[in-house]
Amino acid sequence: MNTSKNFLIFFVVSFVVFCGYLVVESGIFTSRQTSEKACILLQKTAPKAVNVEAADELPKFVPAELINYQAFGAGHKTIRLGSLDKKSGFKFEIELTSKGAAINKATFSEFDDRNYENPQPLTLLSTVQLQNGKEIKTMANKEFVFVDQQLQLRLDRLNWKSLGIEKDYLGTQTARFEAVIKDMSAAEPIIKLTKTYTVSAGSYHLDCSLTVENLSNVEQKVQFNLTGPTGIDREAIRSDMRNVIGGFVTSSGEIVSSRKDLRSSFFSKKVDLKKSSYNYEQALRSGDKVQISNAKQELRIGRNLPAQHAGAKFLWAAVANKYFAAIARPMPDKEQENCDWIADKLAFFYNPDGDQPGNSGDETVGIEFKIAQCTISPSSQTNNAKTYNFQLYIGPKDKDVFYSDELYKKLGFIHTITFMPCCCCPASIISPLAFAILGFMNWLYSFIGNYGVAIIILVFLIRMVLHPLTKKSQVSMNKFSKVLSAPEVQEIRKKYAKNHMEMNKRILAYQKEQGLSPMTPVMGMLPMFVQMPIWISLYSAIYASIALRGAPFLPFWITDLSAPDALIRFSAIKLPIFGAIESFNLLPILMGIAFYMQQKLMPKQAAEASNPQMAQQQKMMMIMMPIMFPIFLYKAPSGLNLYIMASTFAGVIEQYIIRKHIHQREMTESTGLVATTSKAGGKAKKKKPKPFYKQF
Repeated sequence: MNTSKNFLIFFVVSFVVFCGYLVVESGIFTSRQTSEKACILLQKTAPKAVNVEAADELPKFVPAELINYQAFGAGHKTIRLGSLDKKSGFKFEIELTSKGAAINKATFSEFDDRNYENPQPLTLLSTVQLQNGKEIKTMANKEFVFVDQQLQLRLDRLNWKSLGIEKDYLGTQTARFEAVIKDMSAAEPIIKLTKTYTVSAGSYHLDCSLTVENLSNVEQKVQFNLTGPTGIDREAIRSDMRNVIGGFVTSSGEIVSSRKDLRSSFFSKKVDLKKSSYNYEQALRSGDKVQISNAKQELRIGRNLPAQHAGAKFLWAAVANKYFAAIARPMPDKEQENCDWIADKLAFFYNPDGDQPGNSGDETVGIEFKIAQCTISPSSQTNNAKTYNFQLYIGPKDKDVFYSDELYKKLGFIHTITFMPCCCCPASIISPLAFAILGFMNWLYSFIGNYGVAIIILVFLIRMVLHPLTKKSQVSMNKFSKVLSAPEVQEIRKKYAKNHMEMNKRILAYQKEQGLSPMTPVMGMLPMFVQMPIWISLYSAIYASIALRGAPFLPFWITDLSAPDALIRFSAIKLPIFGAIESFNLLPILMGIAFYMQQKLMPKQAAEASNPQMAQQQKMMMIMMPIMFPIFLYKAPSGLNLYIMASTFAGVIEQYIIRKHIHQREMTESTGLVATTSKAGGKAKKKKPKPFYKQF
């Protein structure tokens, strides 16, 4: 008895914790100055040695006493590659700026921002504007350091010279920028930097290269910092699912990944980085950095990779939201398998307005690469230039896209797709199931042409497949409950109320007489645990599927399965618990009705009838469930609510069938008959009496 009771308590607590996790994930509780410079002066580094492994020990620089070097560019200019016209074949438009020779923003041509009044092309990456006036742009050159001279140059403040756009007949567009660093004392050029961007029609791919050429007659030791994808916009309707992800390859060729969630970072005051406290409150206001990994040991975002993956090599880093990702891959040199010129990879968590706890909507994430020191030969030698190549993927988190390209598949870009594993169902179980469900749902869509209908059919099919387990579970629990509420058990409880050990012993003996094992309740709940990964996977697949973004169900209602159903729209009003409400959503109301019907049709156990306290708890559950879930999920994506509502109504039908089966079985047993199999003609037969030696 105690074992069964403890197991039941554990199951209920686990379910409550899981529900609480889903509620938190739902997000219900979350409520410039431009300087155009064509010439930049160098600064002299402090003599203090720099430890580049620690994110909070970045180099400090002071003005040089004698400035000999200057960088030269040209006036400010904006260039656009690609197109927002879908007919052009380009997947996006990249707006480049000469300031830092960087990406100002990246906008899709085939995805809009889901504004129901005036939809506009969706911008994925944009410039981050900090309170101190700094601008953080994607792929901008930052500190460029001359190691021997202890001089550095902030190239993100320089307007590089634009060399225009080149186009070819294949639909490829290329833009180039150039900057030259000169020694003013000798009036001679020292270093020339050339940055190139290339996009192609029909591809989410962007190539970026930076060539550092030595124009002097002596070798130069240089190193620099380069921002990666930065300023990704929030995509989810309620919860903020933006994160930073690092991809690694093990010695056996397995792709592994690490991630850090934006929301967990902003709501954490201190994070342990290499066994030292790091104050986020101060860091977030200044746009400080959080380390993904260092030069000595590959780390997860905020924590180490598992010990078995400690030697994994870095492949790529990405910023991602619910549906999209921007992935930067430093390309290895031709003679190498892995890139060895990345000294460090840093993740940025920005909170430009410095609010606490950082939930006003301007928060974002970004990446920075620290390029390793390089020695470049004099101009008179052949190897007087070093080229750094990057490949960028800017597109949807779609398995079909990642698997249709051999490079994306090989690099494991699929690791950017985020599902919702929990303590009882790890990602190793949830992800394969979720992908299988997504694949089947897409297959249904290919015939039906409507994801809403596909979700409903999928839910009913899974209910049918799992029905034998559900039926067996409920029949078993019903029988166990009836035995516990039998007059004989009640008499034992009264007789041995002061001797719990003897009471449990007598009750167990009575259960054995009735053909029940102490493990009956455990076996009765086992099907629930078997079903849980399937339901969580189905929930995750629907919640995170890019296919449902903007997909309609009905032309007049539920026009976007990734947004609330919004039957009637009105001006935003604020309500307790709900927050800002902009529409009347019907699906959560229907879901509440379905929950009430399911609770009403649940077979009333005899134990509840004999136990007033249990009966009261059941009554409260009937009231609370239909109220709580519609409140928690009022602003949830309509595809998710459609799945829950369809599943609940399917559960109502299933409860009716199981209840009818239990009733017929009880009627048959009460008349002294037991059910027979169809092999025996499908007719009931008389129940055989137990042998006399089993009656004692």
